[in-house]
Amino acid sequence: MEKNELQEISKKAEVLIEALPYIQKFNRKVIVVKYGGSAMSDEELQKNVIKDVTLLKLVGFKPIIVHGGGKEISKWVNKIGKEAKFVNGLRVTDEETMEVAEMVLSKVNKRLVTMVEELGVNAIGISGKDGGLLTVQKKLSNGEDIGFVGEITDVNPRILFDLLEKDFLPIVAPIGLDDEYNTYNINADDAACAVAKAVGAHKLVFLTDIEGLYRDINDKSTFISRLTASQADELINSGIIGGGMLPKLNNCTDAVKSGVNNVHILDGRLLHCLLLEIFTDKGIGTAIVQENQMKKEN
Repeated sequence: MEKNELQEISKKAEVLIEALPYIQKFNRKVIVVKYGGSAMSDEELQKNVIKDVTLLKLVGFKPIIVHGGGKEISKWVNKIGKEAKFVNGLRVTDEETMEVAEMVLSKVNKRLVTMVEELGVNAIGISGKDGGLLTVQKKLSNGEDIGFVGEITDVNPRILFDLLEKDFLPIVAPIGLDDEYNTYNINADDAACAVAKAVGAHKLVFLTDIEGLYRDINDKSTFISRLTASQADELINSGIIGGGMLPKLNNCTDAVKSGVNNVHILDGRLLHCLLLEIFTDKGIGTAIVQENQMKKEN
């Protein structure tokens, strides 16, 4: 064997050795992955995200995918001659748009199931309507009625526990029912956060379109790799965090305060970002962690 080949093999061995303590630490732990944005719209990225989640399953994690599909929904809304409308980042969802959203999310859901099954892992796609998983009430946007947009009021995780116990990988579409059994669209970030809290997830991962958090978005040297929920609250209250990241970070802090050990914000456009964050010493995104965990690290 030539020297270069031996060096290449040795590098692969080093990567596996570095990952070993993390595999041991997180064995049988539940991890919820919120999947959407650009990582979902690019076919190659989509395949790699699914490969990453499947690998987590095969090395002992218990992953749950909660997916979005906003860009795909907008495309199909336009195809039927309607214009996608948003108020404060939330889709205005009339009855016709709700029908489109549910059909599109169902299609996306089964595509993801198929991709996981092709990799040799059993997956089952469900929506929040199945087994009473997600109960909602009408969500208003600053007091404005925006249609069939749901705010989660209750989570019944029994169906998820049953699937995990039977060694399936659950893939959840963010659709829910209200007390009168009307169907509502749910923000996928909200759904992922609610699911993570309900199942007592060890980790919640948001695959986003940015690298993570910055104290100054225009200064790359201000990147924040780790912070606690209280430190995240300070950033929110200072007005540094804005736009679409604000509700996402609020979800992150809420999850940590509710018992989720770690919440990760990763750039889903980066190949294998999930594995790089979880199985390497440095990681690549922003992690919001429990207060006691930060003290141990310091």
